[in-house]
Amino acid sequence: MTDHALDAEALRERAVASLITARDRTTLLTSCVEAPDLTAQHSPLMSPLVWDLAHIGNQEEQWLLRAVAGQEALRPEIDGLYDAFEHPRAQRPSLPLLPPEEARRYAADVRGRALDVLEATAFDGTRLTEAGFAFGMIAQHEQQHDETMLITHQLRRGPRALTAPDPDPAPVFTGPAEVLVPGGPFTMGTSDEPWALDNERPAHRREVAPFRIDTTPVTNAAYQAFIEDGGYAEPRWWTEEGWAHIRRNSITAPLFWRRDGRQWLRRRFGVTEVVPPDEPVLHVCWYEADAYARWAGRRLPTEAEWEKAARHDPAGDRSMRYPWGDADPGPEHANLGQRHLRPAPAGSYPAGESPLGVRQLIGDVWEWTSSDFAPYPGFRAFPYKEYSEVFFGPQYKVLRGGSFAVDPVACRGTFRNWDHPIRRQIFSGFRTARSEAV
Repeated sequence: MTDHALDAEALRERAVASLITARDRTTLLTSCVEAPDLTAQHSPLMSPLVWDLAHIGNQEEQWLLRAVAGQEALRPEIDGLYDAFEHPRAQRPSLPLLPPEEARRYAADVRGRALDVLEATAFDGTRLTEAGFAFGMIAQHEQQHDETMLITHQLRRGPRALTAPDPDPAPVFTGPAEVLVPGGPFTMGTSDEPWALDNERPAHRREVAPFRIDTTPVTNAAYQAFIEDGGYAEPRWWTEEGWAHIRRNSITAPLFWRRDGRQWLRRRFGVTEVVPPDEPVLHVCWYEADAYARWAGRRLPTEAEWEKAARHDPAGDRSMRYPWGDADPGPEHANLGQRHLRPAPAGSYPAGESPLGVRQLIGDVWEWTSSDFAPYPGFRAFPYKEYSEVFFGPQYKVLRGGSFAVDPVACRGTFRNWDHPIRRQIFSGFRTARSEAV
């Protein structure tokens, strides 16, 4: 067997495993509650779970059965129902959606056919099939909706429906609070990661001035100090838009927090618990992250700064796939894949540390950056403009690094996420930075 054939077989096995892992997660998220919870809309910010289930199947059908294999549409009449751009989330419960059992059968039928297509597809044809890209794209798409569905579970009222073991306890982190990232150029983005999405491309050189960045994400205890110091009542820490937003919506703490006497409690997947002081703060919007950073005499890192801290290896002057190197993530590196349903304590995963000594850059919480979502020089939309291009602009802020809800297939050192600066239901946190005097 040739090296090329071996590579193709390895890619095929990776694609099969990624698709199966995603479907197992989808099945768990949609089978742990009864039909009324699947069809209900638990928040106007989110779709009913049953919409996500059929949308996953519809996207898989459109790209793997129709675009890759050239097959006739199985259910062309439902394409519009599951077009994310045609119907805002708040309107989706009123649509004639497939009921739960029919949605399951449809998604399962598409999956069986897709695996047959995967077995018969050569990985050296069109750009869509090169290195199995279309199959990787669909696995990532499903895992992204699995994270979306987990957010819906967090917003859902009622008893706990999901359980998972907690991360291993970690000793209180006693390392340096920040590390220096030296100035100079580095390679940002990628041109050779086979399943990287269009907004991660192409690789390009970026100059970054020296700066210091937090060794770990900002913790609940640190954020509570901001609250106790009157951070939500002091307009000087907030942008004009941010101040208007928190006043208009009476925001005084992270989402799902409430004060009980002298302590803070939070609701997490149907259970009320004391806010753990050593965990990274979760469910804060960009405005809150930015205000905290100002209060602390610091700022949010730019997207380029974040990526340099996460990928740059000064010893070899190269950019790695992950902070720890080029190896795929393992459980020793990061908190990913909904293996746990909470962030790990700050300072966890020393094996995932970057060469510069920064921890937890991958997993645990999505980290807000100061940057607007914008294309890289030489960007080309692929395979459709609606994945990235229509979102470019100052109305979206970039988040990096992934959360505990993200699967490794949809999380890389180059992976880019984005959202409105008001969003708090997402699994978002942050770390801060400051410029280094030169």
